[in-house]
Amino acid sequence: MTEGGNGGKVSGGGKAVGGGGVERVLRGAAPHELFEVVRAILAREHGAAGAELLMADYASARLQPVTAQPFTTDSVSAYNSAEGRAFGAQEPHVVAGADGAVVHLPVSVRGDRLGVLSVRYPAGVPVAGRIGPLQDVADALAHEILVADRDTDFFLQARRAKRLTLAAEMQWQLLPGRSCSRPEYDLGAQLEPAYAIFGDSFDWSASADHLTLTVNNGMGEGIDAALLTSLAVSALRNARRAGLGLADQAALADQALYGQYQGRLHVAMLLLRFDLDTGEVEVIDAGSPRVWRLRGGVVEPVGLEAQLPLGMFEDTVYTCQRFRVLPGDRLFFLSDGVYDVLSPAGEPYGLHALTRAVMNTRLLPPSQVPRALLEELPGYRGGVDASDDAMVVCLDWHGRTGTDAGVGER
Repeated sequence: MTEGGNGGKVSGGGKAVGGGGVERVLRGAAPHELFEVVRAILAREHGAAGAELLMADYASARLQPVTAQPFTTDSVSAYNSAEGRAFGAQEPHVVAGADGAVVHLPVSVRGDRLGVLSVRYPAGVPVAGRIGPLQDVADALAHEILVADRDTDFFLQARRAKRLTLAAEMQWQLLPGRSCSRPEYDLGAQLEPAYAIFGDSFDWSASADHLTLTVNNGMGEGIDAALLTSLAVSALRNARRAGLGLADQAALADQALYGQYQGRLHVAMLLLRFDLDTGEVEVIDAGSPRVWRLRGGVVEPVGLEAQLPLGMFEDTVYTCQRFRVLPGDRLFFLSDGVYDVLSPAGEPYGLHALTRAVMNTRLLPPSQVPRALLEELPGYRGGVDASDDAMVVCLDWHGRTGTDAGVGER
């Protein structure tokens, strides 16, 4: 067997697949057979004795094995496991033992954490030189899984630790992802209850010069809330993709909602547009989602002028406010299902407990922070069932080196 560290040589039959060859092979594979093709490549090209693919579940709490028959193999923790270590750190993690070694590799696309690829080697096979080529395979697989989701339910079904409600199905299909990374920023977001969410949602889109982020909380419950949110997000996307400014995006979505519901239902929303060069932010506060900022060890709310929720009245005029983010800033966007949660003594979570949670999670990447904050809420409620769904979006701002967004006071 030839060492697989060069990613392109093999011994004994089979055609070598190296460099961009993996991508070409995966593009030609049937969507539901992607992992089987990868398993064959790992055995033939990289000398692997076996491999397993695990997908992060909707709660980002478990890693679900991808098998031909879902729910037939036990999941593992996304935190307290070797696989979870690779998933959380987003770095390869090697576990060596007397019978061989297992290389756990993050499966991610532009910061969106999909799962973990675990590759097993027999005893006596060195793995250090293979990690780079193996990560290339995991990266190629991640890209193809996103494309495959358009044509097969195979990977979406594997993510489910249990059945989604119909409203939750609609909401998750509406989302852009759960995390995203660019040189200027890192984003992470999570909804709860993950398998029964109905009104809360978020959306983001980046261009060469701007990041647009929306965080919203639709009225009602179940299907009604999901339909309302879907209309709002679709209207905003339609306006954004037509090249309209933030105020006009809000106005168009407001008109669409009022035209459908005549003010009976409305959507509370934050709309933000970040200038990647300067860190200047245009923002419209149209309801209950709120912003907190961690800067220089101080946690404080970002004060904004409240405007009417979208769809409440006909022809509402929206105006933009502005503030600036600096490199090192961490922003939190929270629904009222988070900051208004009451302790048994009647104290809102957003009063003091949120500050403690923000400081306790300051060393975690944004992709992990939302899950960590949401896990605190049941204990803060004293075991009382949640009366509302909850959403946390976390953004770390880095700015652009050599521009106004990359310098300034901390």
